[in-house]
Amino acid sequence: MSNTLIDAGRRTVKLEAQAVQALEQRIGSEFVKACKLILDCKGRTIVTGMGKSGHIGGKIAATLASTGTPSFFVHPGEASHGDLGMITENDVVIAISNSGSSAEVVALLPLLKRMGNPLISMAGNPDSPLAKAAAAHLDISIEQEACPLNLAPTSSTTATLAMGDALAVALLEERGFTAKDFAFSHPGGALGRKLLLKVEDIMHSGKELPRVSPSSTLPQALMEMTAKGFGMTTVVDEKDYLLGVFTDGDLRRTLDQGVDFNNATMAEVMTPKPLTISKNRLAAEAFGLMDSKKITALVVDDEQQQPVGVIHMHDLLKAGLV
Repeated sequence: MSNTLIDAGRRTVKLEAQAVQALEQRIGSEFVKACKLILDCKGRTIVTGMGKSGHIGGKIAATLASTGTPSFFVHPGEASHGDLGMITENDVVIAISNSGSSAEVVALLPLLKRMGNPLISMAGNPDSPLAKAAAAHLDISIEQEACPLNLAPTSSTTATLAMGDALAVALLEERGFTAKDFAFSHPGGALGRKLLLKVEDIMHSGKELPRVSPSSTLPQALMEMTAKGFGMTTVVDEKDYLLGVFTDGDLRRTLDQGVDFNNATMAEVMTPKPLTISKNRLAAEAFGLMDSKKITALVVDDEQQQPVGVIHMHDLLKAGLV
């Protein structure tokens, strides 16, 4: 039984891989035409399809929308009962049907033609009503479904999904869509936080920033560190220029060296020229610095080398960057 299950699984993957591989040679002039129709579109890209093609169409619409092409899915059955009003004359339509003759999709063709919507077809039959009505036809035909009955949409839906991804990526590159653009359409996800959240958004500033002078004694520095709770303090001069930092690690090293605890000054025991980061840098960059240097707090400074804040590893954890 186990071998039979494994054989079936491997056969499915192999057949679907072959279906996707066959698409490569079909990426040509019709594909370019489809891309140009979408790039020239003043409205949105509407995706429609029935049944399993509809499920794949929903994913294609979502991928387009998240990569710089405003898009959404319209169910063809609902379109004939009012949802056609969601489509404007400025929109381009991608219609998906493996047979190219799904009744609900074909029923929309005269209406779309009357409205003047450019039509892109994704069909497995180039002689089908859908393919013939389209301004650009993307061939998603397959030799065989992975289903042993050659009935259940398997290889065909996989091929359709791959063609949709090819379209989305080609458009993404043509538009010069960047990682930052992607983040703006995914602000709630981890990627959005990494690409949008800046140091200034989560740093501690003002009275929360620990500060001592170079003449401050070690006990005075410890009081400031305890009061602010970051395990460190900045050391600044009378003009508020950053001279150094004193951390829990510096304290341990100072005690190991037998320094006079009560009389030692920050000028004697601080770490000069500490690692800093600008408030305009990404919080993810702050994490990278802190992780590489094995530190838990980082001073945020401005162009005049004056400390304006401090960011702690706990802040990055709370922000979901770690």
